[in-house]
Amino acid sequence: MRIPILAFLIASLAFTSGSSCQAQSVPSAKQLENWRKRFPDADADRDGTLTIEEASRYREKLRSGATDRRGGKSRQGAPRQFTVSPGWGRERFPEHAVCYLPPQDIKAVFQQTIGGKQPAVVSYEKPDDGALRIVGTGHSFMAPGYRTFPVICKAAGMDQPLYTHTGGGITGSTRYKWEQENGIFDFEGRPQPKLLASIANAKWDAMMWGPYFNDRPVYYSCWIDFCLKYNPHMKFYLSDAWPQLYQLGTNPESESFFTAEIFDRLGAERRAEYVQQVEVLRKQYPDKVFIMPTSDAMVLAAKSYLKGELPGVEGIHRVIGGKERSLWRDQLGHIGPGFDRLEGYVFYATLYGRSPELIEDQIAFGGDDAFPGPKLDRKFREIAWQAVIGHPLSGVEDRDGDRVDDSRGR
Repeated sequence: MRIPILAFLIASLAFTSGSSCQAQSVPSAKQLENWRKRFPDADADRDGTLTIEEASRYREKLRSGATDRRGGKSRQGAPRQFTVSPGWGRERFPEHAVCYLPPQDIKAVFQQTIGGKQPAVVSYEKPDDGALRIVGTGHSFMAPGYRTFPVICKAAGMDQPLYTHTGGGITGSTRYKWEQENGIFDFEGRPQPKLLASIANAKWDAMMWGPYFNDRPVYYSCWIDFCLKYNPHMKFYLSDAWPQLYQLGTNPESESFFTAEIFDRLGAERRAEYVQQVEVLRKQYPDKVFIMPTSDAMVLAAKSYLKGELPGVEGIHRVIGGKERSLWRDQLGHIGPGFDRLEGYVFYATLYGRSPELIEDQIAFGGDDAFPGPKLDRKFREIAWQAVIGHPLSGVEDRDGDRVDDSRGR
């Protein structure tokens, strides 16, 4: 029995808050071959064809992966090595790419794709409360911030317009979403222009992305070029994620391994990686591209934990120390309970150039009222602002210490 392996793998890796526009149609032989090349180990008998049994075993391998020190399963499923279409090295995308169509035709393509189940174009009037109209892509590392960012903005007096096309792991990367929306390469002939339709037919102020392994500047410049064609004043923000265990090679035996120096080293590696990407883009697009320093924020949080300054947090990494309330919760590096607030505060501070410490109203995050408590929440706000003003590519400076970007004022 054969299955559409592309749809199978997407469904396996997608996360619950992802787009409803995941690939569901049967891919062509060419597309199946592309995915077999990307996941060669799935073809266990090496006969060049994927069966349901082989695909199931491979999916379980991705999902189970290594075990943590408590015998539980570590979250897996984000490949760090994979092939991409050689088309990314060419000067122009295939002529049938949706991005080359007129706005009304892009809308019509997406309208046909969704069959009237949702609006083909999402748009917002210019907010009078100072909010930016934002589109975004991303994966499960962006999901915590995408959840809390609008809630934080609401407490700051803004109704945040935010329209996203997300996926799990590689399916939320900017490269993947560009192929998916345009109907090119691995999505040959099956375009799903969720964001392209709205970008081309409505007004937007900013775009946000999550990074992925082996990113190239071109994976972002394609989005930038398209956005600026229809919204010349847009700005662009890349989260730089945070340190992950794979940077160490092997997991340490205990949390005593982690010191301030270790976190500084891991953070410096992560910063260098994404500064290199963004510097290329900033030369192409001056004053347009910025980093949301979630990595620096998590490094500062880890160092604060070592000093006993994160009340209620019990450990550094659940995979190593086994504590539920840890900064990180699994092998891949998803953040622990409560730290979705920290990521949301970083998004807010970078986009709006104001410290979340200045928000006076209570923020209705929901969930456990006891954790994070008020003291930890205040610490998250402080850390977020220090991370943002401390990063040279955030676009935010606070030399006078009033916790507002110097170029914006109160």
